[in-house]
Amino acid sequence: MSAHHVDPGPTRMTAAASAPFTYRPERPEDGPAIDALLDRVLGPGRHALAAYRLREDNAQLSGLALVGEREGRLVGTVRFWPVAIGEAAALLLGPLAIDPPVRHMGCGLGLMLRGLAGARAAGHRLVILVGDPPYYARAGFAPVPPGRITLPGPVDPRRILHVELEPGALADARGMARRPPRSSGPGPSA
Repeated sequence: MSAHHVDPGPTRMTAAASAPFTYRPERPEDGPAIDALLDRVLGPGRHALAAYRLREDNAQLSGLALVGEREGRLVGTVRFWPVAIGEAAALLLGPLAIDPPVRHMGCGLGLMLRGLAGARAAGHRLVILVGDPPYYARAGFAPVPPGRITLPGPVDPRRILHVELEPGALADARGMARRPPRSSGPGPSA
């Protein structure tokens, strides 16, 4: 199975992914609205999921965190977190959450494509997530080859997905995904 590469640039944008929403970087004052949205969409048990273990004591990349708004109301969010897989640096996408009344209107795809384009522009090479393969395939994600990447805690390995922002990036990633070691120097676009 070959690695999956996508160009999440503007040419992949669809009218449905951008029409009724405006997108902007997340701001500190968005925190309460995002927390409320995550509670509504994902529930309080979300903190027990394997992907959340990679977010604990980790700093999201604020320059890549985006929100979607409709009629001035925050209705979607996506965040990216640095992770290490073996010796390779990668990003973990998530959570991605869309307010139920506007699901299936393209906000999630719009947030993902814009976030992936920002990640590529910042020099990131690989993004992983845990999610539904048919949904995330619309943004270029594909299953990780079996046994290549694991996450802390129980997760269905068929739901570990990836997208290469640079061809060949998956080749360097093998093993357990973990929080990256803290460094004193700046990394790509924090």
